[in-house]
Amino acid sequence: MTIQATGGWPAENTVFEVEAFDLSVLPGPHPLYAAHQSEIEANWELEAAANPHLFNGQMVLQNRLSFRDGVIVGEAHVIPYSTLLWWRKQRDPAGAFHLFGFAVLVSSDGAIIAVRMSERTANPGQVYCAAGSLDLLDIVDGKLDLQANMRREVLEETGLDLDEARVEPQFFASHSGHRVVGFRFYRFDLAAEQMLARIAAHMVHDEEKEIAGAVAIRSADRGAHPYSTLMFPILDLFFGHSMR
Repeated sequence: MTIQATGGWPAENTVFEVEAFDLSVLPGPHPLYAAHQSEIEANWELEAAANPHLFNGQMVLQNRLSFRDGVIVGEAHVIPYSTLLWWRKQRDPAGAFHLFGFAVLVSSDGAIIAVRMSERTANPGQVYCAAGSLDLLDIVDGKLDLQANMRREVLEETGLDLDEARVEPQFFASHSGHRVVGFRFYRFDLAAEQMLARIAAHMVHDEEKEIAGAVAIRSADRGAHPYSTLMFPILDLFFGHSMR
């Protein structure tokens, strides 16, 4: 089961404009967790044994998600991270949607600055924009603040402050399966090499060690790095439409 374009969603792996996000967090366990708790916990034992650096903290997973009149509307529940790791292994991901935000960092010389995930994470070696799942820190009066999540995750992983950048006003999104990414562009008055140097300096003191390095992306070549597939629509948009 996937999000259907006939239900108001554009086709998968295409970019569309988003005017707003209306994301609520409901009380109680996520129905997926309630129905599969024992399987989730058994899978976590395997995941933690294979990678003891993983942390089973609390995050937010959407239960319902729709797109209408330019607004992405969702209802979510707080879950243990182990639920996401189990869910993403399922052939049929029905029952949940993983929505998150990408702050697309753009250097003054026209490169996208992304990160390569470390072996300590659940996505080792993958290259994508600095980001993290929505969690308890992003809940304000029962609503999720996607922009605050993006700002915090970029700062934690790269040491770069989005307040230093000029933000493009338009939000975009794309989706694949039951994964949805909302993104916007942040333009820094720093060349790519300067941004990479700042990230490298931050990594020295970063105790979490979530990233193994940063890269400057200068084309939409899908073979240039081991990308998360959710990066492809972003690269096509940026490099294919002269947004540099």
